[in-house]
This record gives sequence, structure tokens and C-alpha cells, in this order.
Amino acid sequence: MGVLQVQLLLVPFLTSPLGAGQYLMQDAALMSYMDRRFLSLEKRLEKCNQDILEYVDEFRDFSKMVLSRLARLNSYKAEVKSEVQNLLTRIERAQRDIDYFGSVTDSNPCVEVHEDLVKQQLLEEAEGKKKLKLMLNASCDHMLAGIKSLKIVKKTGDKYGSWMKDPGKKHTKIYLLNGSVNNVILEFANIMTFMENNQTRSARRVTLPFPWEGTGQVVYQGFLFYHRYGSLNEIIKFNMQSRKVADQMLLPGAGRIPAYQLSPHTKIDLAIDEQGLWAIHAEPETGGNIVITKINHITVAVEHTWDTPCSSRDAEAAFMACNTLYVVYNSPSGGTSRIQCIYDVLDAVNTYEIPPLHFPKRQGSHSTIHYNPKEKQLFAWGDGSQIIYKFHTQQKV
Repeated sequence: MGVLQVQLLLVPFLTSPLGAGQYLMQDAALMSYMDRRFLSLEKRLEKCNQDILEYVDEFRDFSKMVLSRLARLNSYKAEVKSEVQNLLTRIERAQRDIDYFGSVTDSNPCVEVHEDLVKQQLLEEAEGKKKLKLMLNASCDHMLAGIKSLKIVKKTGDKYGSWMKDPGKKHTKIYLLNGSVNNVILEFANIMTFMENNQTRSARRVTLPFPWEGTGQVVYQGFLFYHRYGSLNEIIKFNMQSRKVADQMLLPGAGRIPAYQLSPHTKIDLAIDEQGLWAIHAEPETGGNIVITKINHITVAVEHTWDTPCSSRDAEAAFMACNTLYVVYNSPSGGTSRIQCIYDVLDAVNTYEIPPLHFPKRQGSHSTIHYNPKEKQLFAWGDGSQIIYKFHTQQKV
């Protein structure tokens, strides 16, 4: 009995260390398993987070693309509407001509009617020309005969730019538009303020809602007119006082090629003369010849368009003065600028290439030349310099 009791006492003594070791091994295995599971969960959570970030970026890119496409489609819609309207007008005109020629095979009595119709058409055409002259003020009977002097007012800004005064009454402010793409105008109280050395301190900065393209901007009657950057042929009318867009239009046929070969940044060049606002551009259909369009500056609507014989090849700029287009040519490497083609919209029959009228005492090129009908001067931008040209005129023949 004593021996049995000793054996029973030894059993828990001998087996207790072995049982503790097993428990420790089981705890370690459990901890290792839990650690692996947590690592797996963390990796899956990290991948899920990364996927969400990628989906967000992808959605943002897609949204930007969709918004861009919608904006482009909206612009195309307005352009197509304008082109369709222009096409309908041309179709109606052609239909009238077809109706007339289709009646040529009628009997002799009809021939007399046709002769009356021709006379009526000639009278209507003469009446139309008369109305056009009245609209364009036929009293404007002088033409440029030569450039007599120049004054370099200041040299500031990039190679391309434009500067001008509003030719409206009591306007003395000077406007500086630096660069062929920008959206900030510097406005000076007068030309003396503009000539001061520190231009940024004395200038009022006007920020446009849309940047301009090229150097064909003009300020007229308190409004800035310019070709909107990134558009084919959209012209913006911007109120300089309220700093808001007042109106806009699409100019049919314009914007596909540069207005001047030597100024490829300018697709639409706007101009002011005694009769108001004009647009100068070139079209592939005219063989690259320059087209001029009279625009109503109040309604921003096209009034009339003329195809000119003046080539845009080797042209660097042009301007309107007294219903007449003057095209300025140069050499591609830069040289003496010269006026070599003149087109009078009221006397197109006598329009032809003339002996060159050279700009005096200067080698280089112009990015813009604008006529100021109030001061009878040319405001030009040449290689970063702001220049005023004076000229003398003669009576139109």
C-alpha cells in the first residue's frame, strides 16, 4: 500500500513540466497563426485602399475628358449653326439664279420680260451699292499716299503684342496687350503715363475671362474685341468698364489658316476705321487671299464680306483706313516693311498691286499695325517696340 501511494505521488510530479511545455507550444502556434491572419488582412485592406484611389483618379480623368468633350461639342454646335445659316443663304441665292436661267428657253415675249428682269436686277444692284456707300459713309474720300515719319514710343514686352487707344470720343487711355496668348491687359491713364519707366505700378490690370489668340485685338467704344484662344473663329466682345463679356460671335470661314503668312499666330485680325469694326482673315477657298468682313460693333453681326485679290503670302500685317484695306509685306527673315496691295471696298474695280509704299528708317518686322481714325496715325508693334507712324494722304481718284 505504501509503494502504491508513492507511485501516485510521483505521477503528477513527472508529468507536470511536459504538460506546461505543450501549452506553451500551443500558445506560440496560436499567436503565429493570428499574426499571419492579421498580416493577410492588412495587405488586403491596403490593396483595397489602393484600388479605391486608382478608381477615384480614373473617374476624375474621365470626368475631365467628358466635360472637355461637352464644351467642344457646344462650340461646334454654335459653329455648325452659323455655317448652316450661311449655306442656306447661298442656296437661296443660287436657287434664284437657277429660276432665272431656267426660263431662258421660253418664247420671245418672255425674252422681253427677262430683259425687264435684267434691268430690274441692275437697278437693284445699283441701289444696293448706293445703300452700301451710304452705310460706309462715302464722304470718306482720302487714301494713304505714303508713310512720312515714325516715333518709337517705348520698348517693352515680347516680340509679339499690340497696343492701342480707343478712337471713341474723349478716350485718352492706352492699352497694352503683351504676347500672342495672354489674358491680362495693362491699362494706362494716358500716353505720358505709359511712357514712364515703371509700367506695372502705374497701370491698371484687367483680367479677361478667356485668353486672346494672336495680336488682332482692338478697343472701340469702351469694348475690347478679340479672337478667343482655343476656338476656331469665336470673337469676344468684352466690356472694359464692367469687366464682363457683353457678346460673342462666330466669324464664318475664318480661323483655319493664318491671316498673314509671316504672322502665323494671328488667325483673325480685327481693325477699326472711320466706319467702325472690321475683321481681316484668309481662307483656303480663296487660295490664301485675304478676306475682309464688316461687323456691326453693337450687335456683333456680319454686315458684308469681300474677297480681295491681296495675297497673304509674305504678308505680316494689314489695316483698314477709310473703307480701304492696306496689306503690309516683308521678307521672311525681316527687312523693310512695305504696303504693296490696296483694296477699296467701294471701288474694287480700281484695286490692284501698287508700287511699294515703304515704312521709313527701320529694319525688322511688325506683329500688328492698327489705324487710329481719330488721330490719323498707325499704332504698330515691332519686335517688342511700340511705334507710331504718321502718314500723308491724297484724294481718291
